[in-house]
Amino acid sequence: MSSATTSSNAATSTAAIGRMKPADIQTFFATLRAANPQPASELAYTSVFELLAAVLLSAQATDVSVNKATRRLFLVANTPQALIDLGEPAVAEHIKTIGLFRNKARHLLQTCRILVAQHGGTVPRSRAALEALPGVGRKTANVVRNVAFGEPTNAVDTHVFRVSNRTGLAPGRTPLAVELQLDARVPPAYRQDAHHWLILHGRYVCTARSPRCSTCTVRLQCGTGRRLKPAP
Repeated sequence: MSSATTSSNAATSTAAIGRMKPADIQTFFATLRAANPQPASELAYTSVFELLAAVLLSAQATDVSVNKATRRLFLVANTPQALIDLGEPAVAEHIKTIGLFRNKARHLLQTCRILVAQHGGTVPRSRAALEALPGVGRKTANVVRNVAFGEPTNAVDTHVFRVSNRTGLAPGRTPLAVELQLDARVPPAYRQDAHHWLILHGRYVCTARSPRCSTCTVRLQCGTGRRLKPAP
């Protein structure tokens, strides 16, 4: 199914679900925070550049597969200049276990050259500078700004998009629409970690094909979950 079709279907079903009420949003995030007070990315990294590289490589790949590839790569080269010196064929060889590895190796090396030439080998903080890097879109920029620089941004991946629409928390037909809804609706106390909680909830509970609604701790705040009949 295309992303456009998925987005349309999600938004259409959410129209029937309705928007989550502010009081329910507060309870929703308070419950998720109580279960996981310090949520974190499941990508492995030890520096801002390693984070940027890992997120860039994670498009259409699982965090597990990216960690497996970067574990090998970062042992050999884990700075922009070191990756440039390593060369694109060798980088591609190290990450060949993840999807689209040739394109990703090319984008990663292009990004490294820009970082060295324009930013002194460091990762910039601004959205505009991040999104100017090859292979870095709005989602990746938001992840880096949030995780590395402490900005309360909402990175909308497939999990965040699904949970936001399915629950009625932040309905939208596109990732940008969902992001803007999250920016407006998530209470300030939860903004820093909101996208982490949503990712983890979507990855392990509110899954795409078989959501675990019967054991979901926020089912009563969810527009879909509270309409389900309790198990006998």
